[in-house]
Amino acid sequence: MLSVPLSVLDLSTVSVGMTTADAFAATLDLARAADELGCLRFWTAEHHNMESVAATSPAVLIAALGAHTQRIHVGSGGVMLPNHSPYVVAEQFAALEALYPGRVDLGIGRAPGTDQLTAWALRRSLERGGVDEFDESVELIRAWLSPHGVQAGNGRELRATPAASSYPEIWLLGSSDYSARLAGRLGVRYAYAGHFGDLDPASVLDLYRREFRPAEGLGTPHGMICVSAIAAATDAEAQFLAGPARVRWLGMREGRREPIVSPEDAAARLGPDASRISAVNFVGTPDAVAAGINDLVERGGAEEVMVTGATFDVASRIATLRFLTA
Repeated sequence: MLSVPLSVLDLSTVSVGMTTADAFAATLDLARAADELGCLRFWTAEHHNMESVAATSPAVLIAALGAHTQRIHVGSGGVMLPNHSPYVVAEQFAALEALYPGRVDLGIGRAPGTDQLTAWALRRSLERGGVDEFDESVELIRAWLSPHGVQAGNGRELRATPAASSYPEIWLLGSSDYSARLAGRLGVRYAYAGHFGDLDPASVLDLYRREFRPAEGLGTPHGMICVSAIAAATDAEAQFLAGPARVRWLGMREGRREPIVSPEDAAARLGPDASRISAVNFVGTPDAVAAGINDLVERGGAEEVMVTGATFDVASRIATLRFLTA
């Protein structure tokens, strides 16, 4: 049993033999299971021009996730802000909040979510997305989504519409000291990307708390750690199921973007030393995975934890959630 609320990050990964329609159907299956199991949040990502990932448009997929679930928060993990007009993002999430009041999370990131060529195709320029512009855009989005809006110089008010009776939770996502400092300075929730970040989560969250300034809607710091996790009845089975994630991790380091391979194919490619490849934070029996996550959460002082895992099929991802919520 985990010591803090459990949430899910899903990339709508595409496995060998699957279509993108299959990947989205699997995401909806996982979201329904997470909802039924009492998970707190279900987030979708933004990646572009990747054969193994179908999640390219968080706002579109969140609309579907909200319609197929009852209670769980649905959100973005995250919207890569340099790819978008900040005002359009604010309006999209205002609409989502109107559809699913009190259930929408707006997680914002600064990375492009792709390579430089695709980033150019998204923006038609590589000049946008500097630190100063990002900081300002996050502040504007929060203001546009607030009850007060932004007062323009001509006396007009600028707000995100449709106007909702509630407002999305805003999270800043990141894997660096910069994102932790900014989240603290702005007084928003912070999620550390521990599933790929190489910093000590405890140090990053401590920095966030030290930099935190209370803001409207959030009086105290609120942090989450995202980790990759695969649990199974036995350690051997979990290691076998983790093979595809390890192949994907190696492929990304080598510039390959192939679909998620089967565990059998992964075992043949990786050989007997597969478990030495550190592509997944926690792999093993339910007790071992839960103990590892709880230790990390305790050291970091996180209020929540989020898990993700690039397994070959959705059944193994659902099984991990069942084990961790039992």
